[in-house]
Amino acid sequence: MGKIETKLKKMGLEIPPTHPYPSPNRTSAVQAGNLLFLSGHGTGRQAMPLNIKQYGKVGGTVTEQEAYVCAKSAALCMLASIKKAVGDLDRVKRVIRLYGMVNCAPNFDRHMLVIDGASDLFYELWGPVYGQHARAAVGIGGLPRGAVLEIMGEFELHPEKKKVVRQRAKPAVKRAVRR
Repeated sequence: MGKIETKLKKMGLEIPPTHPYPSPNRTSAVQAGNLLFLSGHGTGRQAMPLNIKQYGKVGGTVTEQEAYVCAKSAALCMLASIKKAVGDLDRVKRVIRLYGMVNCAPNFDRHMLVIDGASDLFYELWGPVYGQHARAAVGIGGLPRGAVLEIMGEFELHPEKKKVVRQRAKPAVKRAVRR
C-alpha cells in the first residue's frame, strides 16, 4: 500500500471498485505522456461510496452539505480510476484541474462549495503544493440519470520507473579461420 492509500485509510476512507463504461467508445481515463485525463465521474451510474444521495437537484431535494459529500464520493471513484489506469496512486505527482458540474435548482448559486468536497480531499491527500489545483464549478439544469453532480479531472504523473533488465554477456564464439 502506497502513501496516498495509507492516508486514505487513516482518514477512514477506501477506494471503491471501478465499473465498466456502458459503451466501448469511451473509458474512465486516458493517459497522454505524463498527463492523465479522467472522464466525468458522477453519482448517477453505479453504487457510490459514503452512502450518498445519488439523484436529485442541489437546492431542491439535495442539500448543499449532502452534495459536498457527493463530490467527495465522486473523488474516491476518480481515485479508483486513476489506480486502475496507472497501477498506483503514488504515480500522481499533482492534481492539475477539476471541472465540476452540479445539477441544481435555478436559484442555487453555491456550486463552488459543493465541488469543494472533491477539492478538499485531493488537497488533503497531495498537500498544499501538489493538491492545489485549477478548477471550475458550474451549475447546470440536468445531468444523465438525474445525477447530483459529475466531476472531470486532469492529473500529472511521475514518470514510470523503468525496470532495468540486465543481460548476461554471451560467451564469445570462436570461428574457424579459413585459409
